[in-house]
This record gives sequence, C-alpha cells and structure tokens, in this order.
Amino acid sequence: MANTYTQLYTHYVFAVHSRECLILPEWQQELYQYIIGIVRNRKQHVMAVGGVHDHVHLFVSMNPTISASSLMADVKRGSSKWVNDHRLVRGRFAWQEGFGAFSYAKSQSGTVIRYINNQEEHHRNKTFREEYIDILEEFDVLFDERYIFNDV
Repeated sequence: MANTYTQLYTHYVFAVHSRECLILPEWQQELYQYIIGIVRNRKQHVMAVGGVHDHVHLFVSMNPTISASSLMADVKRGSSKWVNDHRLVRGRFAWQEGFGAFSYAKSQSGTVIRYINNQEEHHRNKTFREEYIDILEEFDVLFDERYIFNDV
C-alpha cells in the first residue's frame, strides 16, 4: 500500500486449551521460534515472545496488511499443528478459543518486552487468570467472567 504509514504495536495473549500445563521447558523455545517464523511469514515483526506452561505472550510491530484476528488464527493453527506433528504432548494439543490483543505506544515497548521476557518470575506471584483480568481492567475492556479462559 503505497503512501501508507503506520506504527502499531500489539501485545497478544493466548492460552493452551483448558489452560492445561502442556508447554514444557524442553521444547518451549522451539515453539517460540516456530511462532516467530509464522509471524515473519505474514510480514510482521516480532518484538518479544514468552510465557509459561499454559499461555503465551506475543508482542508484534504490525503493518496494516492483515488483521489481528487473521494473524492469531495463523499463529494458533500453525503452532498447534507443529506441536502435534512433533508429538510433543500426549493426545491432541490445541489453543483455547479467543485471544487478547492490546495496543501500546512505541515509548512503552521496552516495558512490554521486559514484562514478556520475565513471565516465569512474574507468575511466581500471580496466576494467569489474575494477570489476564488485570490487563483487561487496565485497558478498560468490558468482559464477562464466563468467557475468560477456561481453567482445567
């Protein structure tokens, strides 16, 4: 798109189906690298990826060629296929339906990247559910507790 200029930073949050603790340290970094590849193939730039055993945070510098929903559909479909093709879990791996997407200014990107890179430490004190609700409330997102990520 000639003559189109944007600066869009989006923080995505998505969880393993039923919030099961399936993302193991042995293959977590490979999963993140695979996710980075999916995002790059869609002509987007990953600024950070991280998480813990039951969810992932992804911070992306977006260009307006695709929607957040389209990018997340590709990430979730491709990465779950990768996990299943490599038989990294018993049974079938899947991501929970839905995701969170939150926009930030360039001046906030360092804070978001540090937050994502320190997920292990962060979750020593706060559950994923608490973290997610805090983010939703910080961004004044109206939500229904019944549709927050399902627990096991």
